[in-house]
Amino acid sequence: MSKRDYYEVLGVTKTSTEVEIKTAYRKLAMKYHPDRNQGEKAKEAEEKFKECKEAYEMLSDSQKRAAYDQYGHAGVDPSMRGGMGGEGFGGFAEAFGDIFGDMFGSGGGRRGGGPQVYRGNDLSYAMDITLEEAANGKNAQIKIPSWDECDTCHGSGAKPGTQVKTCSTCHGSGTVQMRQGFFAVQQACPHCRGTGKVIPEPCLACHGQGRIKSQKTLEVNIPAGIDDGMRIRSAGNGEPGQNGGPPGDLYIEIRVRKHEVFERDGDDLHCEVPVSMVTAALGGEIEVPTLGGKAAIDIPEGTQTGKQFRLRGKGIKGVRASYPGDLYVHIVVETPVKLTEHQRKLLKELDESLKKGGAKHTPNNQSWTDRLKNLFT
Repeated sequence: MSKRDYYEVLGVTKTSTEVEIKTAYRKLAMKYHPDRNQGEKAKEAEEKFKECKEAYEMLSDSQKRAAYDQYGHAGVDPSMRGGMGGEGFGGFAEAFGDIFGDMFGSGGGRRGGGPQVYRGNDLSYAMDITLEEAANGKNAQIKIPSWDECDTCHGSGAKPGTQVKTCSTCHGSGTVQMRQGFFAVQQACPHCRGTGKVIPEPCLACHGQGRIKSQKTLEVNIPAGIDDGMRIRSAGNGEPGQNGGPPGDLYIEIRVRKHEVFERDGDDLHCEVPVSMVTAALGGEIEVPTLGGKAAIDIPEGTQTGKQFRLRGKGIKGVRASYPGDLYVHIVVETPVKLTEHQRKLLKELDESLKKGGAKHTPNNQSWTDRLKNLFT
């Protein structure tokens, strides 16, 4: 069966430009792509897809197109020219990659024929702050890595007096294509690493990078209520991109140092307050610490260790909270130490007096004794 004229297959003329040929092919390839044609029409669509692919392979290559215009199909017969490959396939793969981008929304391909651009890497910075700083917020200055243009080569990466050359492997595109069956796989050029250029004599100051690592000072706003482990994103302050790509971001990880008095639990605070044995027994007013200063609470008579008092609104207002948390004060009854003989005598007299009064003076001890009896009976 004789082949159709390639210009007729694509619906173009012999005077059509490369752009017109490419546009016509893309429309037909999308129309007849196997993924868009299922069922009874699948086989017919596949044949037409292969036909327009072959036509584009020939007409997109200037040398093959000239041979076809002069000799017809005989001038580009694969059996006479060693098969379809080389530069002609590169043109097909480029257009075919554009089709996949249109069909599936792929953003990883290269457009416009230039070298691939790469986004810079993100950077991480750990910042230690106090609990007070976390509660109230602060403005801080940090030093982070930066990259300045090399003064010696002015950013070219080449030794002064020499020039950057176009990569001979990818011809400046930054990518190479490998054929795997029906598909073309595009990857960064291993020779120039995707830049499209090579530097025969690198600059000695920057080793061919075109930039020199330095430091810069960055102002950071720590929001009030931030908690341990949270991160602050500083857009564009990461490593610079390659080939004109966008820079990465800087992520500042907050580490809140352990406090001597308070422990944080979400937006709430907890602290232990020692109380003398006499105050716990008789009751009275005591002062307790808060992040904003001191507060007074009344201790009822007979307060035991572990008794908890809640101070509303004396915690921390979190980053996303509409009101602050609470402060929980945990009472610890302190046993006196290093007693004098007189103090010992007084305590013994008190102990004997309490024992004469019975269980009403030691309710916890009586309850504990009852539980022991139940355990062993």
